[in-house]
Formats: sequence, C-alpha cells, structure tokens
Amino acid sequence: MPSTPNSQTAAEPRTPDGWRWAPWWVLAFVALWPMPGIAEGVLVLGALAAIARLLAERFRGGSQLLSHEAWALTSVLFFAYWLPQLVSAFDAVDRSRAFLESAKDLRYLPFLWLAAAAVANPHGRRVTFVGLATIVAVWTADALAQAVSGHSPMFSLLDQAKQAISDRPLCPPDQIQDGARLGGVLGPCNLKLGQVLASLSPFLLYVGGRRLGGLGWVLAAGAVGLVVLLTGTRAAWITFALALLLSGWRVLGWKKLLGVFAFGALALALLCTVSAPVRERVGRTVAGLSAEQADVDRALAGRSRIWSAAWCMAREHPFNGVGARGFRNAFAACDPQPGQPPAWGEGPALHAHQIVLEVLSETGAFGLLLWLAGVALAWRAWRYATPAARDRARPAMLALAVTVFPLNTHLAFYSTFWGGLTLMLAALFAGSLLARGRD
Repeated sequence: MPSTPNSQTAAEPRTPDGWRWAPWWVLAFVALWPMPGIAEGVLVLGALAAIARLLAERFRGGSQLLSHEAWALTSVLFFAYWLPQLVSAFDAVDRSRAFLESAKDLRYLPFLWLAAAAVANPHGRRVTFVGLATIVAVWTADALAQAVSGHSPMFSLLDQAKQAISDRPLCPPDQIQDGARLGGVLGPCNLKLGQVLASLSPFLLYVGGRRLGGLGWVLAAGAVGLVVLLTGTRAAWITFALALLLSGWRVLGWKKLLGVFAFGALALALLCTVSAPVRERVGRTVAGLSAEQADVDRALAGRSRIWSAAWCMAREHPFNGVGARGFRNAFAACDPQPGQPPAWGEGPALHAHQIVLEVLSETGAFGLLLWLAGVALAWRAWRYATPAARDRARPAMLALAVTVFPLNTHLAFYSTFWGGLTLMLAALFAGSLLARGRD
C-alpha cells in the first residue's frame, strides 16, 4: 500500500516514551543555576538516568532517539572539550587534581546525549526553547525589580528557604563580591547574571520574534539589554551586542537594527548618570583608550598581567599546558609583576579570562588544535545543513557562537558552571541541527 502524507512513515518523529522527560530535565538544570550544588546534582542524576536508560534498552533504538549524525557531532564536540583536559593532566602542575577533574567531567557526555535528545523532535524543541526563553524572561523581570527596589525577589525567596533548611544564608556576607552590582537571582556572591542572560538571550529573542514579530524582538531586546547594562559586565555587553547583531537583521533589517543600537548607546549614556557600576565600567574603558600602560591595565582590570602570565605558561608548556584548572597553581611562576598587589584583589589569578589563552595555557597546542577541530566540524555541519535545519537550530547556534566568541573576555570554560553551560549549548545545537525527520 503506498504511503500517504498521514501515514506512519511521514508522521512527525516522536521521542521514545522513556525519554520524554529529557526537555524538562534540561530546563530544571538551567532553572537551578542559582543553587550551583543542586544544579550539579541534577546534571549528574540526568547523566546517570541517561546511561541507565541506554543500558536498559541495550542501546537499541538509538536512531529513534537521535540521528546518527547527531550522535556523532554531540560526542565529537564533547571529546574536543574533554580530551585536551585529559592529555594536559599527565604533567600538570597539580597532577592528581587534574586527573580527578578529568574523570569527573566524563559525566558531561551522557548529559549531552540527554540534552541533544531533548531537542531532537519538534515537540521537544518547543518545550526546551520556549522553556529557556521563559527562564530568561523571569530572571530579567526579577533583575529589573532589583534595580528598582534594591532587592531581588527570587534571590530573597531562595535565601529564606536556604536559611530555613540549614540555618545558613545562601550568600554569606564575607563572600559578597560587590554589593553595588546587579546580581539578580544569582545573588551578590555569584555576579554572573550579565554573562548568563547575554548567552541565553538568543532563545528569548527567537521566541519574541516568532510570537510578536519585530515588536516582540524589540521588547525582549530592550528588557534583557537594560539588565545586561546594569550588571556592569563589559564582556556581557559584547556578548549581547553580538546576539542582537546576529539575530536582529533577520527580524528588523539593517536600518532598523542600527536604530536599536543607537537607542542602546543613548541608554548607556543615561545609565552612566544613575548607575555607579555602569559609570565605573565606562570610565575604565575610556581610560583604556589612552597610550599609558597603567591606564590600559586599569581598564582591563589587571587582565593584561593575567594574559602575560598565560603566554608565559603557553611558552613553557607548549604541548599540553599546565593542566586544566591549573592556572592558579602556575600563576606565581609566570607572574610578570611578582610582589605587586593585583588589580583583582588578593590571591593569584584563577584563569586566563580569554578562551584562546585559557586553552593554550592550560591544555597547550594539542588542546587548541582539538578545540579548533570541534569548531570546524560544527561549522561544517551548519554549512551543509538544509535551510529548515538551520532555522530550527538558529537560537542554539547563536547562543553557542556568542558564548565562545574569541574576541572577548570570558569566564573559565573548564569550570563546572561555565563549562556545563557551554557544553549544554553545544548539545542543543547538535541535537536541533541534526534532528530526526522533518518538522
């Protein structure tokens, strides 16, 4: 009997019954980032559940869960991240810790399969992408409430719950990084809200543009942009500007998009008059345009000193670096200004604050080559994908691209938090681009 458009062969691909929880698990992992310990537990449990389910099914029906290409790309992107970490451990500054971290990070592989499976069919993508957009919207609204009232309602609720359970605050006073900056739901002990919202903003921009067209995109861009500016994080400003540039021209066109950037520049100028963190960051940036080395270093918050140390580590350990997360241990031997108080406060620098220098200093040329190989394979998959595949993967692709954009400063990609975020975005990109069947 010939197949028809409504036959089983043409039906929308569905996630196997045992995996329908995958999108919700990914969303739970993201929603719990304000409580890092619990979020890490969700990641580990999700990885264990994925392994247990695959073993129970004896890895049968894998093509129903993910396409062969999605299995391959997801795994390759993981190993482009993890193999440099393993190889760097053999002669790392702290060898035992490096091997332990490498072993622990194996948990990411089954979780990446889970994240890719979450977006491998139209229903899963809707749940996951709209869910991520909702989380970004809620966190943005909470941060705006903090900007007005001085307190984050969501962080206050989480803090009260933590004190009720353990009689200890979620953010002890001695660990507050900067009480004047906007921390939002992540709190004053974890000032990463700007980077997080900027990296995840393509999901809200995508949903806003799909639901309300240009107006929805502009409203989403304005709300998130205001919060990102108020966090006072210049790296987040660059990340969000890239997200606007790469997504806005498709929705608004170049002329209207230029108007959006002009309005953003005006908003930044106005915020300088009312927000001390924003004014301080802009003042540093302007001072950095001078020819004085001291002004440049001040503008970079001491990062020129950190970058010099990173180059030193790369020269002295050219093949496999000083070991992933070994930057802090190797910093003293490569500090170009030993004995002088650092601009970032007490203690050694913890990481290179720049993705290329982090990979070179901690994993060497071997690590950089593998990272570049992963980028090349991801680009190849995007280049040869169909227009429909690119459209369904666009928000994940944009989020991943702006997060790893090399001409910016970065959080540590081999840290638990930022490494988990980046790998999750890589899995969402691979799973949605190489999804099974047709939408």
